[in-house]
Amino acid sequence: MSSTWFGVGRAEGPSSTLRIVTVQELSRVEARRIAVRAQLLDSSRPTDLVDMVRRLTLLQLDPTAAIAPNADLVAWSRLGASYQPADLELALRRRELLEFASTIRPAEDLALYRAQMTEWPLSQKRREWLAANGAFRQDILDRLESVGPLQSRELPDTCKVPWGSTGWTNNNNVTQMLETMVARGQVAIAGRTGRERLWDLAWRVYPDQAVVPAVEAWRIRNERRLQALGIARAKAQISPVEPWDVGEVGEPAVVEGVRGTWRVDPATLGQPFSGRAALLSPFDRLVHDRKRALELFGFDYQLEMYKPAAQRRWGYFALPILYGDRLVGKLDAAADRKGRVLRVHAIHEDEAFTRATAAAVDREIKDLARWLDLDLVLPRHL
Repeated sequence: MSSTWFGVGRAEGPSSTLRIVTVQELSRVEARRIAVRAQLLDSSRPTDLVDMVRRLTLLQLDPTAAIAPNADLVAWSRLGASYQPADLELALRRRELLEFASTIRPAEDLALYRAQMTEWPLSQKRREWLAANGAFRQDILDRLESVGPLQSRELPDTCKVPWGSTGWTNNNNVTQMLETMVARGQVAIAGRTGRERLWDLAWRVYPDQAVVPAVEAWRIRNERRLQALGIARAKAQISPVEPWDVGEVGEPAVVEGVRGTWRVDPATLGQPFSGRAALLSPFDRLVHDRKRALELFGFDYQLEMYKPAAQRRWGYFALPILYGDRLVGKLDAAADRKGRVLRVHAIHEDEAFTRATAAAVDREIKDLARWLDLDLVLPRHL
């Protein structure tokens, strides 16, 4: 059971008054269960996709689909066989969910980002490039106004000064301008045709809501992120898609055997827990912060798709395996869509599976194959 202790802190500001600080003391088991339950990976599965995304705050987009696209794999691991990718496509067409900054988010949450868009800092290089290409930017706006939504290749490249880069973005003028205009809140991703994004004016895509001031929006986003994670650090290393830290929201907590202070969502404390087995995407937020996964779960993981095959320990796109409140192993598998099979190369057990664990993991693998509509091919020794 968790316990609390109280300390004395000094509130910031000109009055500088003393205040009582409540610090929650958690065992690792409690901390893990808070994290699993917050990520909707306990036995009480959600039943509605849009509600699930609201509670998680986002689905991360990633082009890798060794098993399935990340957004679909995350949704399946929560909703189970009732989820189909067409459900996500429908929610996006209805604009209940929107694509923004490599994520899919609830449409109403865009109000929490609009103030940040207007204040988005530009590098000196990008400022100079935009200043030299004001007419190019206006041409895109005019075209979208009259014809949009459009794919990037349907937009005019009237750039006067090409975008210069030593990488793949060199001279990729239309895409660079569109990405800049999305960040500034001028255009938005209105949908997709296959894998191609459709672009339109932001005011025609985003809900007509009052913009939340930047400071308040930042606090709300931290609160919602903590609710989705359950337990997190106040400060963590920078993550390119979504922060892993939550600032000073929630309550301070210490976890048995782990150094430092955490922040915990007080609504998660003292709740009952019933676990299940789940196969997770490597980008799943339960494990995406690898340091947190190691500290709370003792789970060592690296995505090895960029390593030579001979140097991989667990596989090209190994799926973390959750059982109850523990991360117990990795599934090395790949979907061969031409061959119509889900091929399992290995199941790596971080700790020896009990009979119950093995049976539950086996059911999840079979469920994954059925969901993908692929035949299951197992190694001979399994």
